[in-house]
Amino acid sequence: MSALDGLVDRMNVRAGELVEAMASRIEAEIEFYRTGGLVRGEALRASCGANFRYMLESLAGASSDPVSARETGRLRAEQGAPLADVMAAYRVGTRYLWDAVLAEAASAGLTDQVVVEASSRLWQVQSSYTDAMTDAYRDVQSRRLLAQDQERSALVEALLEGRMPGGGTVWEAAELLRLPYKGPFVVVAAAVPEVGRQALPAAEERLRAVGLASAWRLLPELQIGVVAVPTGRLGVLVDLLGRSATGRVGISPPYDELDGTGQAVRFARVALGGPKTVTLFDESPLTMAAAAAPDVMQYFVHKVLGGLDDLAPDDREVLLETLSAWSTHHGSATETGEHLYCHPNTVRHRLHRIEERTGRSLTDPRAVAELLLALEASRASS
Repeated sequence: MSALDGLVDRMNVRAGELVEAMASRIEAEIEFYRTGGLVRGEALRASCGANFRYMLESLAGASSDPVSARETGRLRAEQGAPLADVMAAYRVGTRYLWDAVLAEAASAGLTDQVVVEASSRLWQVQSSYTDAMTDAYRDVQSRRLLAQDQERSALVEALLEGRMPGGGTVWEAAELLRLPYKGPFVVVAAAVPEVGRQALPAAEERLRAVGLASAWRLLPELQIGVVAVPTGRLGVLVDLLGRSATGRVGISPPYDELDGTGQAVRFARVALGGPKTVTLFDESPLTMAAAAAPDVMQYFVHKVLGGLDDLAPDDREVLLETLSAWSTHHGSATETGEHLYCHPNTVRHRLHRIEERTGRSLTDPRAVAELLLALEASRASS
């Protein structure tokens, strides 16, 4: 038997004592293990015992598979222990083991050559042990993250499609999606540049950075998200989306309950057809109404504004621009003329032509409503 084998045998005799001391050292130096929350004392001692035996086998020159390292990594990942603390525990345990080897070698009167050989073997095995443990830990973490992503994706899809039942299920969904249980929320719909590409890259991370929780799903033609928007923070969302969007974005009206997400999706899709890069559904109810049913609106536009169709395109556009300006300047020919840089009588003449060609009087509120709705619909479809 070699001197090193004898050293290993002497330490094996004291295994129980040394394993307990190793575990106590880890608990003393690392707060995560000292609090005994996720990893109880008995679990720590079991892994210390398995790792102690593996190390001694390596010191004795036995070529063994680091099963204990992989098992420790797997268990700690499943228990939710931070990898940094697991690595720190291993360093503390290895350092303690080396101190014990040195003390035992001195007690046995072993030569420096034996100590050097023991040191070489111990530090050689450290790398393979650490790699095995971290690989196993990360494998479990990857599987857990993938499962969580799949579950979150399914929940987001259920919310967006209005298939989420009420009660405890919604509360559980909010927990998993890291959203508050109560709103206000909005749904954001963003047109993707092409299939498979995000319209709002890293949306969840960007919003989290400004204090807005969200959950997203990428569809073939849209990227849709549920965003928790505390009162007074809607402007922050609009500003961020305006700076990061690759295309048009629609935002639903705010709503208070997560199980109202399905209807909010429809509003966000309608707002997507709005006039601006980022359009709030509540900004222009008339515009939203015009965009809500494109097929119906196409017929409606022809019905109301068809009398302008035989005009030259530029002439038709001048009349429609005048109608639009008149509607936003309090129905005042004077204010409209100032806005369009023309005389108020010119404004009146253009409006009279619209009345003649459409058969609708601008003194009739119902006729005005039809004209303005048709105007918005024609702009939305152009």
